[in-house]
Amino acid sequence: MAERIATLLPSATEIVCALGLGDRVVGVSHECDHPPEILGRTVLTEPVIDPGAPSAEIDGSVRRLARDGLSVYRIRERELCEARPDLIVTQDQCEVCAVSFAEVREATRRLLGDAVEIVSLRPGNLDDICEDFRRVGAAAGRIERGAQLVEGTRARLEHIRRAARHVRSRPRVACIEWIDPLMTAGNWVPELIELAGGSGELAAAGEHSRTITWEELVAYGPEVIVLMPCGFRLEQTRREIPSLTARPEWRALPAVRNRRVYSVDGNAYFNRPGPRIADSAEILAGLVQPGHFATLVPPGSYEHVRS
Repeated sequence: MAERIATLLPSATEIVCALGLGDRVVGVSHECDHPPEILGRTVLTEPVIDPGAPSAEIDGSVRRLARDGLSVYRIRERELCEARPDLIVTQDQCEVCAVSFAEVREATRRLLGDAVEIVSLRPGNLDDICEDFRRVGAAAGRIERGAQLVEGTRARLEHIRRAARHVRSRPRVACIEWIDPLMTAGNWVPELIELAGGSGELAAAGEHSRTITWEELVAYGPEVIVLMPCGFRLEQTRREIPSLTARPEWRALPAVRNRRVYSVDGNAYFNRPGPRIADSAEILAGLVQPGHFATLVPPGSYEHVRS
């Protein structure tokens, strides 16, 4: 059983804590902020860009770093050495989401030796997320807790799926993962849309999020729009909304005309493939099919976008 665990992305931290191992977490990423018990733990990573900048500026910085073959994040090597983890949970699903797996592996071998186990998560859909619960549970010596976490998550998702079978119509939904440039959410989000009683055709389940044009969004004609910029809390998304409402195409969207545009906390939900993916499904269901699922939406988890 792992005694000293380092988690290098927020979803990994939440998984480990959901397994009942929060007291064994000796280091986290700079973005880990949940559950409250891990606040104050040693921070093992840091960004090389300003995460609070406007979305267009962040996109430009990331593209320049990628062009030059540089990482968006760096490992704080002194802190990693002092933390002395025997298990590191990281990811290789997205180069923009956390320190690259190659860098984690190289730094771990160079600084800590070969005895440290590294578990790298790569979820592309809801099944992958649940499988990661099992993988982390097995690596940490909590196989049964991992299975329980999977069972509980699947039960909540299935509850929504069953209830959504009775909806009269499935509105076209656009989940926007980035604002400038426009990106539609992929991976597990198309599954969440279908689960919630909506229709989502801008991205395929299991595929990476992709950039779309305004012409493509207008042609799709979304009846519900959910803004969920990756890594953005509600207040950061709020600052970006004028750049959307100022576009001439904005008022042509059915969702805008029908006042069915919402922003959600993309930092806490939707973009974190961890235990709160079930919360994300419930929030989305409440926004897409409020007549069936409004009671599932926690207060303060979304904002109505006025324009």
